Amino acid sequence: MLEKAVLNKIRIPLLIVFLVLGFLIFKLLTPTEVIAQDNEVDFAKLQQIAQHNMGMVGQVGEDAIGIDPMEYLTTWNFNNLPKEERKKFYKETKRSDGSLIREYWFYIEDREIEVAPGIFFPAWAYNGQVPGPTIRVTEGDLVRIHFENRGTKPHTIHFHGFHTAEMDGAMKNQFVNPGDTFFYEFEAVPFGTHLYHCHSLPVSEHIHRGLYGTYIVDPKEDTRPKPDKELIMMMNGFDVNFDGENEIYSVNTIAFYFINNPIKVKQGELVRIYLTNILEFDQINSFHVHANFFDEYPTGTELEPDFYTDILIMGQGERSILDIRFKFPGKYMFHAHKTEFAELGWMGFFEVEE
Repeated sequence: MLEKAVLNKIRIPLLIVFLVLGFLIFKLLTPTEVIAQDNEVDFAKLQQIAQHNMGMVGQVGEDAIGIDPMEYLTTWNFNNLPKEERKKFYKETKRSDGSLIREYWFYIEDREIEVAPGIFFPAWAYNGQVPGPTIRVTEGDLVRIHFENRGTKPHTIHFHGFHTAEMDGAMKNQFVNPGDTFFYEFEAVPFGTHLYHCHSLPVSEHIHRGLYGTYIVDPKEDTRPKPDKELIMMMNGFDVNFDGENEIYSVNTIAFYFINNPIKVKQGELVRIYLTNILEFDQINSFHVHANFFDEYPTGTELEPDFYTDILIMGQGERSILDIRFKFPGKYMFHAHKTEFAELGWMGFFEVEE
């Protein structure tokens, strides 16, 4: 009882002592100016500087993603390569009915890509580039893909469109192991803008790592207006710390690339965009262009547009053909209308020249 009485007498004084000591330690360890005052930091000026210099700081290295994003816009069937080099990856042979046999040589390799200045990502890549090479054929052509897996995991190529079950690339017995090869063959139908991607397990990782590309089938009888310029865009993103959420968003892989490198078009010309959403870990993505509207052909499988709009919403794997004519010269922003995505890299400019 005596000990308890003593403890009761000293409890409150001890508590006061601890509080005083804690306060003194806090004051000693805390900077005297916790918050910068207006007379020391001009926050309005800093905001203006940030807005004026929106986009990324610095530049990515040469061959950051295996192909220049600007070059990717207008590249299909390896037409960016010199003639002799192109023969290693693409060949076409005319058939008696006038259609073509189009042969492609594809491989997969593990490679590090740079998705923003100084931000590197361990990708799995078709032919060493992300997105993979664009395949473009005409309705009724015969497509042949010679596929080699030079990577360290089992991989496939799964094409959207019609083909036999054996060519689907989705079943476990269709996975192509490291060092092995496979031969895909199918008729190019239906016409439209499609995609291909790896379907090995887990599919989410194989897509997120960069194994995807655009597959365009032009209609045999095309009654749409003839475009003056054609552009291929894949909306993608990257979970650079592998926590299941994207930190970087983009179109054609490099964050803010088309801010620093605007896409140049002519006033009044018809610009046709083949747009695909291949974003992993987010349920939707979107495309919006400022001060202009476009005709939308969803999936590109009809010859008349369904919508005339300035924004469209897409789930993963959805794609559309967009036809746009810019009425006035100047720079016009395009971006995801999920503003978080835009501020993390998915935005760019069209520069319209007279």
